[in-house]
Amino acid sequence: MMLKVKEILMLRRGLLITAVLFAPLGAQGQDRPVQWQRTSDATEIPITVFHSPQSANLPTAETMLKGEWQFEISHRFIPPFKNGPDALWGLDGPINNRLGIAYAVHDRGMVTLQRTNLNDNLDLNAKVRLFEAGRKSTPVMVAVVGGVAWNGDAPSLLDGSTRPWQYYGQLTANVMLGERFALGVVPSFLRNPLLNTAQAQNTYSVGIMGQLYLSPHVSVLGEWNISEERVGQEYDAGTFGIELETGGHFFKIMASNSVRLNPAQFMAGTPFSFDPGEWRLSFNITRLLQL
Repeated sequence: MMLKVKEILMLRRGLLITAVLFAPLGAQGQDRPVQWQRTSDATEIPITVFHSPQSANLPTAETMLKGEWQFEISHRFIPPFKNGPDALWGLDGPINNRLGIAYAVHDRGMVTLQRTNLNDNLDLNAKVRLFEAGRKSTPVMVAVVGGVAWNGDAPSLLDGSTRPWQYYGQLTANVMLGERFALGVVPSFLRNPLLNTAQAQNTYSVGIMGQLYLSPHVSVLGEWNISEERVGQEYDAGTFGIELETGGHFFKIMASNSVRLNPAQFMAGTPFSFDPGEWRLSFNITRLLQL
């Protein structure tokens, strides 16, 4: 009998020791965080409408990431397609050429310096993205652009002077309709559209651009800039073509009735109608650089 009592006491003592030893482990297990919960906020995908900071000629509301650079080379062939094989459908030239470099000073802002051989036009502009919304519905983006251009080969006026400076401002509003079609409207103001008149003028234009994304790398684009009619710039500028996007490059191959490149030149109009006989080959190539 005494033996059974001792066994019971030893069993109870063992259970008590076990409870004391494992109780802290149980408490620690209850305090551990649930492993499937996020330890940091999920990264939001940025709103995007147009993929490139520029359509064919008009600015989009897209900007680059802070610290990124973009290099551009663009051509506008002066002979039209209708000149046929004798001029290699315009590829024999001559051409208007542009070289440009852009830098993102902020995720929402960038500056661009670009030069074209047409009138030796040197252009400096800045773009600031003001607003974006509609991440889960209809993406919308709005930006403003302001710039100044200096024409080194501005024509001489009757009194022998020149008026080489041009100034402009643009508002660009972009919206994505559905999952593939981007639409933009660009009202613009330009000071001094004609360099060879006695007095500087003010002019206004409205650009409309659209882009259909057929795949992540291929899209078709078009734009039309409605401008005021004036001598030597009687017609609106229209452009259409294809864009190839790959590895930080944008290749835009287009047809247009305009051979003007820099903003202060393009938005003022063109001397050529949009008749197919006046279409000319154009292309833009840009390369994103991370230095």
